[in-house]
Amino acid sequence: MSKLKTVALTLLASALAISLILYPRDALSASLRGLDLWWEVVFPSLLPFFITAELLIGFGVVHGLGALSERLMRPLFNVPGCGGFVWVMGMASGYPSGAKWTADLRKKGQVTRIEAERLVAFTNASSPLFIFGAIAVGFFHDASLGILIAAAHYGGNFLVGMAMRFYKKHEEESPMDRKSSTWRDAFHKMHQSRLEDGRTLGKLMGDAVTRSVDTLLMVGGFIMLFSVLTELLKQTGAIHIFSHLLFYTGIPESFHVPFTAGMLELTTGIGAITETHEPLLSQLVIVSFILGFHGFSIQAQIASILAETDIRFKPYALARIAHGFTAASLVFVLYHLFRPYQQQSMPIWNPNENFTTPIIEFFTHYGPPITLLMIMLMIAVKWNSQRRIKNDPYEYDA
Repeated sequence: MSKLKTVALTLLASALAISLILYPRDALSASLRGLDLWWEVVFPSLLPFFITAELLIGFGVVHGLGALSERLMRPLFNVPGCGGFVWVMGMASGYPSGAKWTADLRKKGQVTRIEAERLVAFTNASSPLFIFGAIAVGFFHDASLGILIAAAHYGGNFLVGMAMRFYKKHEEESPMDRKSSTWRDAFHKMHQSRLEDGRTLGKLMGDAVTRSVDTLLMVGGFIMLFSVLTELLKQTGAIHIFSHLLFYTGIPESFHVPFTAGMLELTTGIGAITETHEPLLSQLVIVSFILGFHGFSIQAQIASILAETDIRFKPYALARIAHGFTAASLVFVLYHLFRPYQQQSMPIWNPNENFTTPIIEFFTHYGPPITLLMIMLMIAVKWNSQRRIKNDPYEYDA
């Protein structure tokens, strides 16, 4: 079996290399599109969340808040209170933030492996910026649809989290401290955690910047890779082979290729779905499923993060399928409740009209310099740390 896997991986890598040689112009264009997305939006929008989370973990704030939210997170999702921080920040900043912070908690021993697998299954979601700005305004050209899509997406994630509380319930590892705490106990835990961390403010800020930028560089690589892969599948016609399998699902034929593209990279697929002439409800159902499934591009990013720990990827993958179907079902139900009271109907699309928001406009103009500045800062911090370690090799020996 391992030999067959080796042969299959070799053939896939060879096919990718040959496709790059045959379609260099298309591959370059797709790579640049992925780079633009990461350069202008993904990096500058996620970096503040990543750095802030690193600082909160280092200062012990997450441990203090976790002690207070134990009484909420344990009965709802059967995870420790510190999972509340991961859940809220994961929804606010978007994937793959939830996986990163879950992995950090696991490395620090704040959650067991089973609890981490439950946590990562529902703490990775699309950010409100992407749902309201890119999808509702940019693709559907109707800002009011953002409420409907967000309600189905986050509602589906919540239901998946509720269901995951029963995951391996009878195989529970030795639990951590499950007792609810008072404000005084929470402050004591926060203070103790900060003392145990032991890093100075300068070292903590340097580590926060370098770790955050390293993670986002990995995310950018996956975005570009799957953007190129999707384009090559279109150019070679291979994407039609996969889309033919959808004939047995009852999905309209005009959705086959866009849906297949969305399973690989959700931004490309969602954009293509909204360009079809199918009814709005059908488009919303397919888009909600893709958002819940995340696409293989984001799943690959999360698999890469989880590979540094003992957290298994399978529970997360199964939860994505459940989230996709749950979100699609919710948007179908909510649509009939939401549409009659909607204040703004879907306008006729004008190609010459620029559908944008102040936030997207900000990232378009200032995202690239922010990205470049933070990469240069990371390089400077790493160079300074290496120089100090070279001069005093025992300074960071801990």
